[in-house]
Amino acid sequence: MLLAIDIGNTNIVIGGIDGGKTSFEARVATDRIKTSDQYGSEIKSMLSLFDVRPSDVEDCIISSVVPPVFNSVRTGVMKVIGKAPMVVGPGIKTGLNIQMDTPSQVGSDRIVIAVAALAEYEPPLTLLDLGTATTIEVVGKGSTYLGGCIIPGVRISMDALTSRTAQLPGISLDQPKRVIGKNTVDCMRSGIMYGTAAMLDGMLDRVEEELGFSTTVVATGGMAKFIVPLCRREIRLEKDLLLKGLNILYQKNKKP
Repeated sequence: MLLAIDIGNTNIVIGGIDGGKTSFEARVATDRIKTSDQYGSEIKSMLSLFDVRPSDVEDCIISSVVPPVFNSVRTGVMKVIGKAPMVVGPGIKTGLNIQMDTPSQVGSDRIVIAVAALAEYEPPLTLLDLGTATTIEVVGKGSTYLGGCIIPGVRISMDALTSRTAQLPGISLDQPKRVIGKNTVDCMRSGIMYGTAAMLDGMLDRVEEELGFSTTVVATGGMAKFIVPLCRREIRLEKDLLLKGLNILYQKNKKP
């Protein structure tokens, strides 16, 4: 079994991939002050939860956008499985032609998602990741990574709204019943949810206008399943792009 780990700003996704298929997926909170022993204990507990023994794990691959947490997780993994994990970063073979000013600054999660999407869909592609941040990235023909946009995520927007306004309460991000709310909570929920959907529709129009051609749009991330149904554009929803991409990168780079 391959252990695939993606360290995000809010959650760490831990997945087990066996025979090319995801056998389990779990999430733990990202905590910058946890030690390698604590992360190792959490990883071991997650494996046990899905009846996986550390000896069943043949190898591991990690991607991270949180440098302060990366070393603790990496060391924790080594303590559990006794092997150094492969790391998504400079020097790893991706198959992408990255046309950015500084290619090394492209987040590893962006690379992983692009690699996974290219395995499922023909380019050109516009990829949406609705997590802590909402990101848009464009992959052209020839697996060319053209760039994208970074936007405050849904929860960041909600937290900013409630923390900076004295009379607005915290709310759950349930699907709004209508656009025109009849009370404060419904007004906030509509603004956040439909506002994000409308923003994505508008940004996709502008992206394709700038490109001069249409693209296949694919969305992933924790908030995607709530926002995508509210969009007017046709968007393919993919749940496990990160884990699929990590598996593809591992297969491309593993030692014979």
